[in-house]
Amino acid sequence: MGRYVFKLPDVGEGTAEAELVAWHVKVGDTVAEDQIIADIMTDKATVELTSPVAGKVLAAHGEPGQQLAVGSPLVEFEVEGAGNASEAPPPSNPAPQASVPLTGGQTAAAVSSPPRGEGDQPKAGGGAPAAAGGNFVFKLPDVGEGTAEAELVGWHVKVGDAVSEDQLLAEVMTDKATVELTSPVAGTVVALHGDAGQQLAVGGLLVSFTVEGKGNRGEAPPPSNPAPQASVPLTGGQTVSVSSPPRGEGDHPKPKAKDGGGAPAARTLSTRNQRPLASPAVRQRARDLGIELQFVPGSGPAGRIEHGDLDAWVASGGHAPSVPGASTGSAYERHEGTTETRIIGLRRKIAEKMAESVRRIPHITYVEEIDVTALEELRAHLNSRKTKDQPKLNVLPFIARAMVVALRDQPTINSHYDDEAGVLTTHAAVHIGIAAQTPNGLMVPVVRHAEARDPWDTALEIARVSGAAKDGSAKRDELSGSTITITSLGTLGGVVHTPIINHPEVAIVGPNKIAERVVVKDGQMVVRKMMNLSSSFDHRIVDGHDAAVFVQRIKGLLEHPATLWMN
Repeated sequence: MGRYVFKLPDVGEGTAEAELVAWHVKVGDTVAEDQIIADIMTDKATVELTSPVAGKVLAAHGEPGQQLAVGSPLVEFEVEGAGNASEAPPPSNPAPQASVPLTGGQTAAAVSSPPRGEGDQPKAGGGAPAAAGGNFVFKLPDVGEGTAEAELVGWHVKVGDAVSEDQLLAEVMTDKATVELTSPVAGTVVALHGDAGQQLAVGGLLVSFTVEGKGNRGEAPPPSNPAPQASVPLTGGQTVSVSSPPRGEGDHPKPKAKDGGGAPAARTLSTRNQRPLASPAVRQRARDLGIELQFVPGSGPAGRIEHGDLDAWVASGGHAPSVPGASTGSAYERHEGTTETRIIGLRRKIAEKMAESVRRIPHITYVEEIDVTALEELRAHLNSRKTKDQPKLNVLPFIARAMVVALRDQPTINSHYDDEAGVLTTHAAVHIGIAAQTPNGLMVPVVRHAEARDPWDTALEIARVSGAAKDGSAKRDELSGSTITITSLGTLGGVVHTPIINHPEVAIVGPNKIAERVVVKDGQMVVRKMMNLSSSFDHRIVDGHDAAVFVQRIKGLLEHPATLWMN
């Protein structure tokens, strides 16, 4: 029998420590491979940790509520074989006497050792290779509770690449988050199983390696799909890192990934629809410097932006290098050919949600013009007198307030409709979704309890959640739970549009651009600042008359803005 030490794995980019939330095992328990042993919490999510080996718990290090360093011993097991540590020290902390359930936070992903290949024998050391020339098969781990499959968003390696342990291999997307998968071993990639956009089953083959030692499989399977010729960067969604657990003490040095024979790393510029790849620390530094990451060329794997790239960007005065292949010919040059783009990742999720809304909801669209001259005068007055800590007000906080007041008379419009169960849930709180265009596509961050906010507080919260959605730092609860939505195209708002309801809500309001128009007022032709307000309603719940009454109430409040705070 041997001893195996399981250390706290890296559960997120830039995360140096995590809080131990709860234990699911105690000293003396016999656990199976992939059994949940503990819950930990980072600043992003609560993560389930599963056992990398089958064995008996000898020691559990840490108490619930304690901050633990990444790479520090977490659980020690007695296992068949030699294990990965030579001798067992006494437990640093006694384990709780009973398992403790998850106590809070969203569960983002289960961090698991990769499933073993068919016909594997129990391995000493939790699967670390022991002899030269073996084959190691990495299967798609469980990346979320109840998730049976995940969409492959993109590869960061190709066949023939030498990778190091914990090097980023691929991104997959569930309905909860985009998850980075890292390599559990050091070795050479011999097969990639899947193409970007393909749905993969949990436990299915993902990457085959040749490794030092016997690996975890007798022979390497042929590639089920040809490898892409270049790595594909992340295309959207919040990122949670899923890493294999660090190896125990006494491990041999791991080979490093090849860098092209010492040639300088290529610098890659993110395209418009790509979320730039960067660690949270790099993102925070970019925010502090006021740098838009999508314009910064990245020199890391798959164009990942690193601190040195920020330094180079600042040193260059904020100028990007010329994009390879840019046309320098005549403005009347003929062009041939077509470009096909697979709709995958977040963009496909957006498309599916839009299609579901249109398919399930019979929309009724209503448009009304509003004289916002007085509102614009009030807004200008308030902005001229704002304090240093107050934000500059645009029209959205006033529209949000008008919606809050109008909903008091028609609370049914502030509802979710479950058409499958036939249940309408009307909410007392007004959580307003703000449809926002981001580098990752259309997202709807949420301003919670708009009914309890003044215009400055509303403006601050709109800016905060919209900014978080745009830079990729928004948490899941900031992107869900809205009860009614505002969609605005700002200065591009046009004359009128037909907004699509954010299912399962029953209404959406969309202001168009403000423009000066000649109108007749009191028998005279005058120039006024006018804005069309477009809106859509679920006709199964909201009748046309009620939709008109709701919009007319908003119109009256915005045309007499002093009444917004008199109700």
